[in-house]
Amino acid sequence: MAQVGRSWFGGAPAAPAQQATSPDNGAPVTPGRPPVRSPQAEAQYQALKSDVHNKLIERVDLYRGVDPDVARVEVRGAIEALLTEVNVPIDPASRQQLIKEIEDDIFGLGPLEPLLDDPTVDDILVNNAQQVYIERSGRLEPTDVKFRNDGHLLNIIDRVVSRVGRRVDEASPMADARLRDGSRVHVVIPPLALDGAILSIRKFKKEPMHVEDLVKLGTIPTGLAAMLERVVKARLSILISGGTGAGKTTMLNVLSSFIPDTERIITIEDAAELRLQQRHVLRLEVRPPNIEGKGEVTQRELVRNALRMRPDRIIVGEVRSAEALDMLQAMNTGHEGSITTVHANTPRDALSRLETMILLAGSNLTQRAMRQQISSAIDLVIQVQRFSDGVRRMVSFSEIVGMEGDIITMQDLFVYKQAGVATDGKVIGEFQYTGVRPMFAERLESMGLGVDLGTPLT
Repeated sequence: MAQVGRSWFGGAPAAPAQQATSPDNGAPVTPGRPPVRSPQAEAQYQALKSDVHNKLIERVDLYRGVDPDVARVEVRGAIEALLTEVNVPIDPASRQQLIKEIEDDIFGLGPLEPLLDDPTVDDILVNNAQQVYIERSGRLEPTDVKFRNDGHLLNIIDRVVSRVGRRVDEASPMADARLRDGSRVHVVIPPLALDGAILSIRKFKKEPMHVEDLVKLGTIPTGLAAMLERVVKARLSILISGGTGAGKTTMLNVLSSFIPDTERIITIEDAAELRLQQRHVLRLEVRPPNIEGKGEVTQRELVRNALRMRPDRIIVGEVRSAEALDMLQAMNTGHEGSITTVHANTPRDALSRLETMILLAGSNLTQRAMRQQISSAIDLVIQVQRFSDGVRRMVSFSEIVGMEGDIITMQDLFVYKQAGVATDGKVIGEFQYTGVRPMFAERLESMGLGVDLGTPLT
């Protein structure tokens, strides 16, 4: 144990200055950042943290069933008391950091909490207990965040999945879950993950994005924003296509914001992450099988069930399998204006994937019959893509116009043309109107919505 009167981390006693300083080099400490410590001092700090945490566990029962805000205050007081009991001098910055880290371990996601609180972080990617990456502005960055050991990471993972009634163990080493704020979580643990547990978090924006935000980010041009609102209000059925991380769910959220508040909306998702602002929204989520392999509820069952609930519109977070057939039939039987997303690299690939999913439903439809279902159900295909500069853009806005023989015919109304890449890595390009008059123009005009294709795109 260190001598009384000196810092527990080997430095001089903390001076009564206004600004906290690092215990090792005396440099000012940036608020929100941990002090810089030598390896020996860091080991001592972690030992103290573990000691205080273990002693605190004996008192955890006092806070069960208590309001979380009240419990945080009580736990903070208990940690302060324990630090006094162990009688270890510690500089103010490290003391506050230690208290915050123990609180995060008890109530939150431990060392990931600062990343969750950072609004500029979009994804948190834990490769193992000692390696954590983040995505910021579409680019991956390493962090200095680390877990104590594999057990610490597994405890955090178990806490996340258990909150939504899921489980993860050797029998079920993969799981999808979500945080309280709606952030999407995917987990893979050993033996499937060879180098330690893997945790991926797609953060949910605290404030829902609006179409103005997409314009500001460069996802869509100004002139197209009004068109998107009109096609949603005109009840055109829309398929949003794109790769992983291309912004499909964000686009779906923005489009759904144009649905009138008077309509009854049912959302169906694998892991609930949509945030609709209308008053009349019913949210459904699939259920995985239990430990005995029973009790599973699939998206297809939820889509079928939703048809009995008198919806005006059905929004499926993403079609992945046989539910595609039921979704298309719903669009064809009085539920126009429904919206869904699909993983695909091009609009044409998106339609091909739908055909494959229909086959998974075990239907005996011919290829022509499947394509007729698709062409009559879907009006528009929006393709989104993440570019090398990290910006997510709508690269095409296409209309399905019908069938020619056995082929679904489409026409691009708006496209994004990339011209090159600037020296700073920024993609150079522009949105272009193809000059084609959409077939849905008359529908918009008959509903009093109008269609002004002469509006400048930028």
